[in-house]
Amino acid sequence: MEPDLHARLAAEIAARRDSLIALTQDLIRIPTLNPPGRHYREICDYLSDRLSAQGYVTALVRAEGSPGDSDAWPRWNMVARRDGARPGECVHFNSHHDVVEVGHGWTRDPFGGELDGDRIYGRGACDMKGGLAASIIAAEAFVAVCPDFAGAIEISATADEESGGYGGVAYLAEQGWFDPDRVQHVLIPEPLHKDRICLGHRGVWWAEVETKGRIAHGSMPFLGDSAIRHMGAVLEEIERKLYPLLATKRTAMPVVPEGARQSTLNINSIHGGEAEAEPGFTGLPAPCVADRCRIVIDRRFLIEEDLPAVKAEVTGLLDGLKAERPGFDYSLRDLFEVRPVMTAADAPVVRSTAAAIERVLGRVAEHVVSPGTYDQKHIDRIGRMKNCIAYGPGLLHLAHQPDEWVGVQDMADSALVMALVLADLLG
Repeated sequence: MEPDLHARLAAEIAARRDSLIALTQDLIRIPTLNPPGRHYREICDYLSDRLSAQGYVTALVRAEGSPGDSDAWPRWNMVARRDGARPGECVHFNSHHDVVEVGHGWTRDPFGGELDGDRIYGRGACDMKGGLAASIIAAEAFVAVCPDFAGAIEISATADEESGGYGGVAYLAEQGWFDPDRVQHVLIPEPLHKDRICLGHRGVWWAEVETKGRIAHGSMPFLGDSAIRHMGAVLEEIERKLYPLLATKRTAMPVVPEGARQSTLNINSIHGGEAEAEPGFTGLPAPCVADRCRIVIDRRFLIEEDLPAVKAEVTGLLDGLKAERPGFDYSLRDLFEVRPVMTAADAPVVRSTAAAIERVLGRVAEHVVSPGTYDQKHIDRIGRMKNCIAYGPGLLHLAHQPDEWVGVQDMADSALVMALVLADLLG
């Protein structure tokens, strides 16, 4: 790439700095909370209006029938496409528009979009409305400098990534929007640091384990059978056998942070016995032996592991207890599973992004893998699009935190990287 093109793209990005800030603030100020799915249509309409004014053909797609979709909370997605002057490949920027709950501990307005120095604060600033804004500014700058580009640019804003992506990218992939015949390169501007290329993610298996007992009066527990005591035995076995086993499993995937290079298990929740009392109730609980106890487990596994074997580690532990512990019985229910994905380091979009990062930042790009999943899983597995990465501004550890923020310079640098990628792949 000639130096002059780099300089012109950099100048265009710099000239749009105020627009980048304003766009990010506008997006943050639309409180697209998931759950339940607030203001999805509002943010899609906002983006559709902005992009259609720039010559994009836009579509609003409701993921009817997907998990969470209802007339009260419809799952809206926006896809915009701008075709170039001549045939070529398509580069697609995909960002999720939903954000998680606010939580406690904020010192700023979570939906104020406050600019303080180089930082823009708000829920979703980092994860990932800053990345969405950067991709739009990158496309604007590229089209201004290279109006006769080949191929096409697509920008999407999709629902529900924070709750699995089934009302967003998964639905669009099922409908063919990511078919390799129409899209050849995908960048997801997740906040994984501006000098990193995320090639993929670990796998995940969520399941609910329920132990079963028999209800009785709490003054005569010997007439019942406590499901909570049985669950205590399950937790003891997990501590004694499963956690040490997982600590021995290591991956060659460049997962960050370092602790995630081994297999992990988290117990997300535990519920047993009587239901929690309603807020404000001042009475005492009834004296009953618990006849049910449930835990939800979150097992993250490596590309070297086989999912049936991952499940067998847990079922083997439970079956062992059933064989040796009087009265022990259980049920196991799958909730969610995703196999690991990892794009090849020599894939076209990886090579192009790495070259752009080195040009903009003056250092070699780091290849990483995410400890948790994101929407690449659906683009890869359902859409059959392997040439996909996550690359965007923001610091991953700020996601879902109080006083979440994104840096303006980080967004500008990432936007220039994205514009250089467009110039390389569509120039």
